[in-house]
Amino acid sequence: MASSKESSAGSFLKQGSILAVASILVRIIGMIYRIPMTNIIGDEGMGIYSAAFEIYNILLIISSYGMPMAVSKMVSARCSQRRYKNAYKLFKHSMIVSIFTGGTVSLFVFFFADWIEKNFYSKFYGIAMPLRVLAPTIFIVAILGTLRGLYQGRSTMLPTAVSQIFEQIINAVVSVAAAYFLMRAHSASEKLPAWGAAGGTLGTCVGALTALIILIFIYILYRPTMRKQTIKDRSRTTISLSQTYKIIAVTVIPIILSQTVYQLSGIVDVTLFNNIMGLREYSDKYISTLQGIYSSKYKLFVSVPLAVSTAIASSMIPSLVASFAADDTVNIKKKTYTAIKFNMIVAFPSTIGLAVLGQPLLKALFHGSDYTTGGLMLLTGSACIIFYALSTVTNGVLQSIDKMNIPVFHAFISLIIHIAFVAALLFWTDLGGFALVAGNVTYPLVVSILNGISVKKYLGYKQEVTKTFCIPFISSFVMGIAAAAVYYGLFALLHNLYIALLPSVIIAVFVYFVLVLKLQGLSRQELYDFPMGRRISVLADKLHLLKK
Repeated sequence: MASSKESSAGSFLKQGSILAVASILVRIIGMIYRIPMTNIIGDEGMGIYSAAFEIYNILLIISSYGMPMAVSKMVSARCSQRRYKNAYKLFKHSMIVSIFTGGTVSLFVFFFADWIEKNFYSKFYGIAMPLRVLAPTIFIVAILGTLRGLYQGRSTMLPTAVSQIFEQIINAVVSVAAAYFLMRAHSASEKLPAWGAAGGTLGTCVGALTALIILIFIYILYRPTMRKQTIKDRSRTTISLSQTYKIIAVTVIPIILSQTVYQLSGIVDVTLFNNIMGLREYSDKYISTLQGIYSSKYKLFVSVPLAVSTAIASSMIPSLVASFAADDTVNIKKKTYTAIKFNMIVAFPSTIGLAVLGQPLLKALFHGSDYTTGGLMLLTGSACIIFYALSTVTNGVLQSIDKMNIPVFHAFISLIIHIAFVAALLFWTDLGGFALVAGNVTYPLVVSILNGISVKKYLGYKQEVTKTFCIPFISSFVMGIAAAAVYYGLFALLHNLYIALLPSVIIAVFVYFVLVLKLQGLSRQELYDFPMGRRISVLADKLHLLKK
């Protein structure tokens, strides 16, 4: 049976909030260090850097990216039934799989980087260089992900959160320093932007190694607990070696396929953009620069609020798996409702906020670069935050109730539509980089619709609409008007970007907070389930925003 902790719809939110805060800090650090890095290597260098990362991400997914979620699911399902021997056996053999696949793919990237550049990314001259730097990172992250899956499966997000923060801090310092010194050392090279991109990827490798050392240390401390639980395990059935690998394959492969198809949308975007824009005789520099703006400005900014949905999905899976193992449909529905509502409470104001203040934020952060194009991309494409939040959470729900193949099928359908849509826009319109933005919105939209239909079918679940979607949207819309009025009013008076930005952000947060509670978008009990909910409720009571 599920414990009381597992059955509480709010408990996974609190665990998820730990990971969400860490993930947001990681994204913020990522934004901060990319500012000097963009200024050092330029938009062209960032285009090469982002293209290398698209390849790195897809190969990482193929080798091991599904392991944290898969190990989390396998471990939590068996630990909820106190079958610790099987849980930790699955973890150990998952580690063997990760070492093998991560090592194999790492060697492939290192020795075939030139072949990848020549055959797929000829317009991104010098991409082989950052790819070789990223090669050992794949092996490190494979081991790292399996350890994180173990801790998440035991319903603790703290080791993952701590390791992520240290990983990103080291990444930031090394990336900027390496990019600077390599650019100086090779200032006369025709591959100068590629040298800068290689410096940026070096930080990723060193940061991942730092996180791995931290998690290995935590594992050494945790091993005695694992040993005690294994000794106390009196279950008679222990899975065989062949069963172990079969369970790992059945769990991991659908997750990897789903993530691979998702990541393929990014690879497809870069490839289509590179080839079609080349056919239309745009210059290599123009192509790389637009790609750099799209990845290092638009996608970087929208990734910050998406960290919340990813964290909530990660923390929700062990809790949902425990409820599913106990055949507790009521709790599954309650947790699904809570996760979706929490994500929408965050996604709607993030969408409107970036649409309204995206351009001044970019202007404040990225000196000397094209903030106008990046701001227009955020204005037209920030709605992807809502759809990615929905698709991420509903993917997690379907995977938790053993409908592992369905998200893969939905992602594949969406990818086909995505390819046709983006290719058509690039061929027959002059949208350029905005074609990628349009595709980045439609892809998660299709997945969200298909996932929603399946969740309703298999759980008999129907999401409440007014408080989940309508009130956050209305509150966000008014918030956007208030934020724009404050920003543009102050800027017109003071002509100072920074002085105008800070009050507009503070007003935006306050207006949204007041409206969501005043329109009864959250009940008192729901607010208590949210991270720091009781503290927020004290302020809400002082402002008479909650019913007694």
